Amino acid sequence: MLKLRLGITSSRVHWNLSTRRGSRKLSISNPKWHDGEHPPLALRHLVDAKSIRLNPGLHSQNCHERNYNELAQYPHRIADAHTRWLEIERNAFETRRHLRAAEAQISSKDEGRKRELLEEARKCKESLAAGEKAQAELKDEIYCLSGALPNLTSSESPRGHEPRVLELCEPPSTHYLEPLRDHVRIGIALGLLDFGAAATSSGWGFYFLLNEAERLEHALVQYARSVAQQEGFCAVSPPSMVYSHIGTACGFRPRDHNGEQQVYSIQQNGRESEIGRPRHSLAGTAEIPFAAMGVNKIMDHPSMPHRVVGSSRCFRAEAGARGRETRGLYRVHEFTKVEMFAWTLPGKEMPIFEEMVSVQKQIIGSLGLPFRRLEMPTHDLGASAFRKQDIEVFFPSRKDLNGGWGEVTSTSICTDYQTRRLNTRVKMPPGTEMKLAFPSTVNGTAMAVPRVLAAILENGWDGEEVVKIPEVLWPWMDGDKVIGKRK
Repeated sequence: MLKLRLGITSSRVHWNLSTRRGSRKLSISNPKWHDGEHPPLALRHLVDAKSIRLNPGLHSQNCHERNYNELAQYPHRIADAHTRWLEIERNAFETRRHLRAAEAQISSKDEGRKRELLEEARKCKESLAAGEKAQAELKDEIYCLSGALPNLTSSESPRGHEPRVLELCEPPSTHYLEPLRDHVRIGIALGLLDFGAAATSSGWGFYFLLNEAERLEHALVQYARSVAQQEGFCAVSPPSMVYSHIGTACGFRPRDHNGEQQVYSIQQNGRESEIGRPRHSLAGTAEIPFAAMGVNKIMDHPSMPHRVVGSSRCFRAEAGARGRETRGLYRVHEFTKVEMFAWTLPGKEMPIFEEMVSVQKQIIGSLGLPFRRLEMPTHDLGASAFRKQDIEVFFPSRKDLNGGWGEVTSTSICTDYQTRRLNTRVKMPPGTEMKLAFPSTVNGTAMAVPRVLAAILENGWDGEEVVKIPEVLWPWMDGDKVIGKRK
């Protein structure tokens, strides 16, 4: 059996996890794998090209609805390429018939006729070789075009760019009137944040957490993880570096529609590039290494859903101009995040989706943060997401931007988008039509530390010189219940 450079040597591994109880566009002018994403030793994704070529109109409309307008012709190109592949196959059938007839008569004693038959056989073989080459090119075209298309979209997702508000917990009216509720000003004044030193050491988009802020990060991680584990999620500590093609399989592309870098890639040495070793990237979310836990594996249905949770450092290039919208901790290049991830039987995504949303609401609500829950529109869905809900909290310092609301968690159903590309399968229950199927994946943020920490500083500030620490975090704060000025 082929040994992939993913540390996996068996395609049949049964899991038994015992527990306690995304406007986005993608621009691909040529259908090929970019930036070393799919070198010779990488996985070959098992995209569902048949479904696309049988329903090109549906997939083309889906591209338009999700604002992937550049890809809207791909489904029709896939159908056309398949038609050409079939035409070559029909011609090859006739050519092979002629070849067999010619070869059967080559033993003729008539030398002139024998030369004619040999020439005919030679031309047939050349035609077949040319056809095989053309079919291989068409197959690669279909494969690459199919892999670039986004997932289909839930009927629950609003079409366009406006989200639908599902739930609202209003902030105190006084928070709208206090211009000093700014986490940068508060954090610096209380000796919690240092952006200047981080700019010197690492550049814009980095930060130092000092004193109580460092303990707050630890407390937020431990609290979020404990809530998820109480709901039956198995704790996992994932790597922060992944193969680039694994990220691509999960729906994360290295560049956005403007060609701006979104993913930090690790430079290869000459030897690694020469032998075709897959390139590494820094993971933008633990969703990627979690999904990769299922590469080439077959799961057992009785233990579905498989649920994991873990914290990791996340790295995002986050291209864009500096300004109020990216100020402070709101948009940074490196941060700690607690992620929930699950595999479910096909069509059984909603219970785990709702469970993740419930965990998020419990965490955010217990921190005393005003929040609203949104059903996200098609223009905001990443390539892998079939459906997504976000929870936004209120940031007084951003009241002139989106009314002060800013995303802190998201939950997405990805159906079989990721598992097809990673060859993760599940043994279906007896009596079902298929013995093996591709499971669905669901992922959700349990805690994005920088933004939640910023929201705590702004919403917990007493208006004078103290920030109140949420009570649920006290067990990890060494007895501190408030943060005041340092003496």
